[in-house]
Amino acid sequence: MQSLAIISVNLWQILISIANLIILFLLIKKFLYKPVQKMLAERQSALDKLYSDADNAKEKALLSEQEWKEKLDGADHEAEAIIQKATDTASWRSEKMIEEAKEKADGIIRQAETAADLYRKQATDDIKQEIVNVSAVLTEKLLEREINMDDHKNLIDSVIEQIGDDHD
Repeated sequence: MQSLAIISVNLWQILISIANLIILFLLIKKFLYKPVQKMLAERQSALDKLYSDADNAKEKALLSEQEWKEKLDGADHEAEAIIQKATDTASWRSEKMIEEAKEKADGIIRQAETAADLYRKQATDDIKQEIVNVSAVLTEKLLEREINMDDHKNLIDSVIEQIGDDHD
């Protein structure tokens, strides 16, 4: 029967153990569970804040990316506009330079034609003068007398004009 005494159930000891268990439970709940819950809640809120900050940063990055894309598109359009304007300006300048060159060439041609006409008239007048001088000398030799130069010049000019009209 000794073995039964060791296995026997002591009611007071069970009640004291249950009371100790309840007191221990209340103490753990008061001093450990609530502070641990509080610490876990703080850590959870910190994690939530980090996640929300990360989401906000991601949204800002997406907005910033969109803004930069828009600015880049705007810069591309602006570059195209600048290139088009430069091309138009270059075309206009080249046309103007070509026009000015044509005007200068036309002016040079007109000057050359005017100079040629002037040289032709000068040569014609020189030839007429030479003919007058030669004919005066010939006439003087033929007539062996000196005639009045004004009469002689008028006579020769009329002959030269007749010859010039016949050849034109």
